[in-house]
Amino acid sequence: MFANGQTVVQLVEQLAPKHIAMENDKIGLQLGTLQKEVTKVLVALDVTPEVVDEAIAAGVELIVAHHAIIFRPLAKLDTSTPAGKLYEKLIKHDIAVYIAHTNLDVADGGINDWMADMLGVPAEGRSALEDVHTDKLYKLVVFVPETHHEQVLQAVWNAGAGQIGGYSHCSFNIDGVGTFKPGEGAQPFIGEAGRLERVKEVRIETIVPHSAHRKVVQAMLKAHPYEEVAYDLYAVELKGRVFGLGRVGKLPEPVKLGELAARAKAAFGVPMLRLVGDPERPVRKVAVLGGSGSRYIRHASFAGADVLVTGDIDYHTAHDALAAGLAVIDPGHNIEKLMKPRLADWLRQELRRRGYATETMPSQVDTEPFRFL
Repeated sequence: MFANGQTVVQLVEQLAPKHIAMENDKIGLQLGTLQKEVTKVLVALDVTPEVVDEAIAAGVELIVAHHAIIFRPLAKLDTSTPAGKLYEKLIKHDIAVYIAHTNLDVADGGINDWMADMLGVPAEGRSALEDVHTDKLYKLVVFVPETHHEQVLQAVWNAGAGQIGGYSHCSFNIDGVGTFKPGEGAQPFIGEAGRLERVKEVRIETIVPHSAHRKVVQAMLKAHPYEEVAYDLYAVELKGRVFGLGRVGKLPEPVKLGELAARAKAAFGVPMLRLVGDPERPVRKVAVLGGSGSRYIRHASFAGADVLVTGDIDYHTAHDALAAGLAVIDPGHNIEKLMKPRLADWLRQELRRRGYATETMPSQVDTEPFRFL
């Protein structure tokens, strides 16, 4: 059995939910349809003509990419232009393109965490370089007969309710008596039409993040035995989970800046990189940010980082970093290619776990535009 395109995308969005993307980012379905069976998915950094040719040769129906192919509304679709030719080829071969950009950067276990892992920055103690999204919190209150109290409680926990900071499975439970009179035509779980019932019930209260509230409510309704469920869902002022761009963390031991640069070259598979700072300088607190990080010099300095590992640092920004006492390792924007095998593997495992035979593969096309002589 093969997954349809919508199922594949729903899995990607479990890892990188769309709501955590930065404002106005060009993400989601950009071309084609997801309402079709997908036998093969190609995971790419960029969608270039060479990548499209690769997808056609492999029989791919869906490309999941990091960088968008449509950046602004199209006034017309001129197939004589390079972009128009690209869109035409994709449409003719019925290949859909879905983009996961800053949501994949920000996601826990996404690009910035992968970068930190590859540089040897431990997961424990990591923090975001810049907060971009705080998950709104709700309070769920539901009344459940005693016989189904544990069943409903476990269902909402499993769906994502009950997390407060570092604590999970948080709830408050109060015993009481519920009253109701089923009307004519009702099919009550307890009692009978036209007779007032008094039932021992439990009032469950728990916290629900906005990102999971639909899933939690659906799970609660499915586990609840009543035909009509009495429940409330209302916003609270507590601060929810924070999602951020970039990562900052400490290496187990200090290393020389030049040694960390060599580690970055090997980890990211680049022939050379640019270094700002004294190679003999010891560094320990490392900030990483995939893509273009020029505007994050101040963020890294404010976080107390010794070095920022990112791409696309310009001349004047390099001087600003030196003045701030911040070292910079710039291995280029294209190192985000590390997402190809990792996202393909993650998606393959999730599809297999659900019984789908859909294949996933990382693009083998090198989309680095620069050549080093």
